[in-house]
Amino acid sequence: MLSRVASNIYWLGRYLERAENTARIINVNTNLLLDLPKHIKLGWQPLLEITSTSDSFKAMYTEVNELNVSYFLMAEPNNPSSILSSLMAARENARTIREIIPREVWEQINSLYLVAKEQLSQPKNNRHRYDNLNKIIQSNQAITGTLAGSMTHDEGYDFLRMGRNIERADMTTRIIDVRTATLLPNVDQDIAPFETIQWMSVLKSLTGYQMYRRQMRLRINRKDVLSFLLLDEKFPRALKHTLKQVEYCLSDLPNSEQITNKLSQLYEELAHAQLKTLRQESLHEFIDDLQLGIHSVHDALSRQYF
Repeated sequence: MLSRVASNIYWLGRYLERAENTARIINVNTNLLLDLPKHIKLGWQPLLEITSTSDSFKAMYTEVNELNVSYFLMAEPNNPSSILSSLMAARENARTIREIIPREVWEQINSLYLVAKEQLSQPKNNRHRYDNLNKIIQSNQAITGTLAGSMTHDEGYDFLRMGRNIERADMTTRIIDVRTATLLPNVDQDIAPFETIQWMSVLKSLTGYQMYRRQMRLRINRKDVLSFLLLDEKFPRALKHTLKQVEYCLSDLPNSEQITNKLSQLYEELAHAQLKTLRQESLHEFIDDLQLGIHSVHDALSRQYF
């Protein structure tokens, strides 16, 4: 396989996952703000921090509000991380490797981009936003299913899965870091009853609420949510699961020892983390280290294969 083709497949997986993740956090944030008391000002700034786009947003907009942030994250052409920009990049990567992926997948990606361009690029009207974002999520799920069921599970499929899981790992750590810092400040007695709602939003941002309840069967709390999202090996968006998937894909590829060693370092960090006693500042530093490790895995993949 040409390194160019491997890179295109890898980034196809990342861009599709990024579009889906962004759609999820917008919808979850909308519902969270409806559930919390009006005097709690959480707003839309956290979404810019999760996507690391605060500076570029401030360069284009003067006010951080629902209309501006939702449009910026959905369809702003000058935001390379917007849903529409991600789908456009995914479409371009898919177009260049049409001989590698099933024809049905190319048609699905092309159709998804065209529909999203029509629906999300409208003037800042959020009347049908929730339904439109749900369609993007469901279409991405359909593409993932079609790929799993019709694409040969060879090295090309391994690069696709690695791209998807590296993107998931990055998003999981971003959501945990920003949500725990900005949505969950020191909870006072007046808003203590809403702490569960806030932690539910963390789980729902990663589609993990039902799976958490199924596995933990306990009242939602900080230490158990952190353990579930970072250490669980079976939940698809838990950090450890995503890293294990990358390691599994690497087992089929040559000259992967250096990348596997970087993954082993991340496992060591997770194994020695005292999640139950980590205060917010220490948790932030711990997540920063994990994100640097994830980026180092990506860099090593790029140097070795692309």
